[in-house]
This record gives sequence, C-alpha cells and structure tokens, in this order.
Amino acid sequence: MTTTTDTHCPYCSLQCGMRLEAPHGAGARVAERPGFPVNRGALCGKGQSAGELLAPASRLSTPLVRERGALRAAGWDEALDRVAEGFAAIGAEHGADAVGVFGGGGLTNEKAYQLGKFARIVLGTATIDYNGRFCMSSAAAGNRIAFGLDRGLPFPLEDIARTECLILVGGNPAETMPPALRYFRELRENGGTLIVVDPRRTRTAQQADIHLQPLPGGDLALALGLLHVLIADRLVDTEFVRTRTTGFERARSEAMAHWPERVEALTGVTAGHIREVAHLFGRARTGMVLTARGPEQHSKGTDTVGAWINVCLAAGKAGRLRSGYGCLTGQGNGQGGREHGQKADQLPGYRSIEDPAAREHVAGVWGVAPDSLPRSGRSAYELLDSLGRTGPDGVRALLVMGSNPVVSAPRAAQVTRRLRSLDLLVVSDLVLSETAQLADVVLPSAQWAEETGTMTNLEGRVILRQKAVEPPAGVRTDLWVLRELAARLGVDRGFPDDPETVFEELRRASAGGQADYAGISYARIRAEEGVFWPCPAADHPGTPRLFLEAFATPDGRARFAAVTDRPSAEVPDADYPLHLTTGRVLPQYQSGAQTRRVDALNAAAPGPFVELHPLLARRLAVADGDLLAVTSRRGRAVAPARITDTIRPDTVFMPFHWPGTGRANTLTNPALDPTSKMPEFKNCAVRVEPARDAAAGPGAGVRP
Repeated sequence: MTTTTDTHCPYCSLQCGMRLEAPHGAGARVAERPGFPVNRGALCGKGQSAGELLAPASRLSTPLVRERGALRAAGWDEALDRVAEGFAAIGAEHGADAVGVFGGGGLTNEKAYQLGKFARIVLGTATIDYNGRFCMSSAAAGNRIAFGLDRGLPFPLEDIARTECLILVGGNPAETMPPALRYFRELRENGGTLIVVDPRRTRTAQQADIHLQPLPGGDLALALGLLHVLIADRLVDTEFVRTRTTGFERARSEAMAHWPERVEALTGVTAGHIREVAHLFGRARTGMVLTARGPEQHSKGTDTVGAWINVCLAAGKAGRLRSGYGCLTGQGNGQGGREHGQKADQLPGYRSIEDPAAREHVAGVWGVAPDSLPRSGRSAYELLDSLGRTGPDGVRALLVMGSNPVVSAPRAAQVTRRLRSLDLLVVSDLVLSETAQLADVVLPSAQWAEETGTMTNLEGRVILRQKAVEPPAGVRTDLWVLRELAARLGVDRGFPDDPETVFEELRRASAGGQADYAGISYARIRAEEGVFWPCPAADHPGTPRLFLEAFATPDGRARFAAVTDRPSAEVPDADYPLHLTTGRVLPQYQSGAQTRRVDALNAAAPGPFVELHPLLARRLAVADGDLLAVTSRRGRAVAPARITDTIRPDTVFMPFHWPGTGRANTLTNPALDPTSKMPEFKNCAVRVEPARDAAAGPGAGVRP
C-alpha cells in the first residue's frame, strides 16, 4: 500500500510543491505536483533527490553526549537532563544572557516561533539570533526604511514574466533556485528585457539581454550612476515622485555626484552601458529590480539596497502592478524565520521587541508580564564572536537548532574556536554536521517529511509541509525537545509539541502586526495552495501584491534613501591584490550538511574549487585542477583551480558549501553593515598562489 502526500521541497525559498509517495515501510519517492503555482511541477536535482535525505544511513538516530572528549550514544532523558542542568547552572552563575540560542532559516514557522518564545520566557535571555541574519537582513532593512514593511517579493513570482524590464542584481537563480528561471525566460519570450548585474557571467547572466560585470562591491556606485542618468536625461516619473514618495531631493543630490564616467572608474562598467540600461529601465512602462546576496552581503548592503530602491522609485516602478523592488530570499524559511521571533530584535508578527505595545500584546498571548521579556540582543556574528569569552558579555552556553556556523559563518576558523571554548554546546540537527561534531550534547531531530509545519516562501506565501512518513524510532521533533526542556527548566505549560496548536497561538501573537497571520489556518492553506500575508481575518483574501494603493509608512509614501558610495570594508592592496567573492553551485545547498549526503549531488559537485580568469592563471603559471592557496587576513584555504573567462581577471570565486582546508568562509570578512549587521561575505582582499604540495581539503566524494 502506498500513501501519497502533497508537501514541499526541503531546500530553498521557492518551497516548490512536490508529492511524496511512501510505500509502507519503504521510505519515500518524490513525484511531481503540477498544481502548485510556484514551480508548476518542475523540480531541480536537489528536490528530485530529496527523498534520499530520509535514509537512516545518512542521519542521526539517537542522542549523543560527550564523555572523555568523545561523543557516545545516550538516552533522551540523560541528554535532556544534561542540557537543562547545564543551562540552569550557567544562567544562575553568569546571568540569563550567558545562555544563548542560535536558530536557522530552514526551521518551520512553528519552530521559529517556539524557539523565540523558549529563549525569552524559559531561559529569559536576550541572546538569540539566527543564520537568516546572513541571508537577506540588508534587504529587510532597506525594505523597511523605504516601504515601511519587509517582504521578500511584494508580488507573486508570476508577475516577473509580465514586466517589461527587469534588473537582477547579484542573483543566480539558474543555480540557486532553478525552477524560478522559467519566469525570467517567459519575460524575454513576452518581449521583455532582462539585465543581469554580476561580477561573474553565471548561468543566469548567460540568459540575459545585457550583462553588467562590476567589481565586487561596485553595486552601490552602479545604482547611483543609473539614478544620475534617470535624472539628467529626464527619465524620472515626476508625478509618481511628487505624489507617492518623500526624500527625492537628498537622493538627487548624492546621485548627481556619480556621473557615468566616474562610475565607470569605480565599477568597471562602461559609461555607455550605464546610460543604455538607465534608458531601457526608465522608458519601460513596467519594471522591476530584484537583488540577492551579491549586493546585500556587504558592510554597505543596506545602503546598496536603498540605492537600487531609489532607481525603482525615481522611474515610477514601485507600488504599481507588474513593477517594484524585490529580494530573492535564499533559505527555505528565510522570510518566516525572522517574522516570528528568532531575530535578536523582533517578536512574533514582525514586531519590534523594544516597542511597548508589541511587548504587551505578545506577553499577553504568552501569559507573562511585559517587563519580564528581555530587550534586544546581539546580531548573529556578534553573538558567535562572544561565545566563551570571560566577563559580563560572554556567552557560556549555546543551543544551536538547524544551523551549521562552522561552515556558514564568516571568519569561520575564529567562530570554530569560539564554539570550542563554550562550557556547554547543544546542537539539534538531522545529521552530524560539522557544528554538531563539536557539541557536548547532540539531539537528533525529525525532518521535513517526518513532521508537519508551515513555511513562508519568498513571495510571502504561507504554505504547509505535511508529514508523510514516521521518523526513526530514536528521533524526536524540535517542538518535542523544546517542550521537554521547558518542563525541566520549570515551565510546564505553553510549549505544546503539536504543530497546529503552536500555529494557532502564532496566529494570535502575530495579529495586528505587520506580518499578520491571524486569518491563515492549516485548512485554508490546504484549500488555497497557500495564503499570502498580511491576512488579518478568516474572510480576508490575503495580500499577494503589496503597496498598490499606499506604502506601509505612516504617511503612505515611500522614502528615498540619501546614500553615497564608499569602499568595501577591505580593498585589495600590494599584499592581497585580488577580490574574493563567494556563492553557491547548483548541486549543493548552503553549508552542504544535507546535500553532501546525497550521492548524485555529491558526485556532481564533490568539493571546493577556486574559479579564476585565464589571464590570472597565466600569471600564476597554473593549469586547470592545480591546487591553489587563497589567503586573506583571516586565514588560508586550499582548493583546485577552475579556469574560466566568465569571471573578471581581478576577482576569484569560491563556493562556500564545504568544510576543511577548502572552506571559503575561513577567508571571509566579518565586517558588519551598521544597520542590518550583515557580514561582508561577498568581497574581501586575498592573495592567490600555487599550492602544489598542499592537501586539497575534503576532496572528491569524501563525506564529512
């Protein structure tokens, strides 16, 4: 007998619909689900092979505790008692904020909500953040400044195919979310123009009508140059600017100092191309700008997003049908994960934790006094960098749920040292990730097909992942773990492990907030193939398109950003003469903790590499496949050369999916954006040299 369940992919923010066919006692097979509107049945290789993640051989099946320096199997009571006793003792000795929580952008809304609640009313700690801070926090900050509200896309994906001119900045959906590429192809088939901005000629850039190839860190100057041309050549939609925006004159003043020839010197993009793109975008009846990690993962990421939003506003391409600014969220629940309490400064419903009214509302739902809730804590990298430090600001214990910072954090060698210095590290995960290997207690958690829960995709569409199979006998859900820990720490109510019960409370906690889920229910999601937030009531239709009548600011007008260009936090010099940029490859996902355990994916992309231009390879006297040592001020990584003319001669690229000596994030710069606290993953200064006698890191086919 075979059970068929409609559910969603466990990977990126598209949350593609899929069908799981589960023969009794024989795992699960992925099948198409053509009725789901986001992917219309299409799946990338990661989605097609997702059933392999459920194989017992690739995952944790029992709790582990550290004894005499090594991890050993343990029962659940022993493991949970050790965690609760450790958290209680450390909190009593060093203060509540010495116990921290680090969450993940792949957790369901229910888990993200319950994790934030656990931190604040069970642990009483302000020390909570999540790896989504490394994903789209700069876009979130830019959105809130300009529009008063942050949602990755303020329109459904289907609108992309119907706009006339689209500028995609630093995104590569052909490799990061392949089913979405059809919308960009359809745009061109419908007569629209696709412009891609990227230092590399990626698979997505190869699909474009125009590819602009700026220096890493050049996106802010490029946007200012485009705005300059819109103003100078009278392409500004003056009526839109007058009636629906504020702050144009300050933005205009900054842009006029960035004429095309100056921007060419700053970015390497020719003045002619800058003028051409500005005219195409300004003259189009409808248009969009989409950004991704390329312009956002910088110490000036929020300003860069603001500059690209300025281009949209000046051209009248926001708050109108088939026009607007959007962000291509990366992680599966990068949107919902920050809406409901994992972020250091937020409460459920996208409320500020410093807002007295927000504190009163959420505390009322939780049944606690508003004054008992902690205040804002530290951002993700600041939290990780404080681990194990002595003094009042040090964090001595950490619960990590659904994240692998040993691979994914900037300056990763330093983060690894900080994790090792903790008095107690607890990791809840599906697999023995590189971070879990350092833990004192490891808790095996159920995964996507073994539990039910909601996710919020990049469109703001709340969808339902439905349980299709039972987890292995020794595995528990994260909601169950939080319930059991809360009880051991003296809170025996308010932490149910039934996801629908948690979601019903989330609805009440979010009610009236910007991310209002009050009108969304499991039954409604099933009936409607997802519901767009905000949805404040059961009879509300949901909001697939934002801002068509007004922006979410107090006066209903969008704000121009008064931003000017500045260098990256670190620029090449005589000792470190090249730019390093990082990113993803098609077969792997994020830190690779899941995809590196799937044979077909691991075979397609078995290890790290250094992508460099033939001119640079000639100067270094290296051939394709030779080992290269890439050195920054933070460390050294070694990986094989991959020579290609699709990258700038002054730039090298490394994917960040692997641990070991080929770990790209050993090199990256933790310089933070002052507003979003986003680290500068996408640009740092490096030296590259042959390393013919060095080890290559994980190597082909080797698993962690």
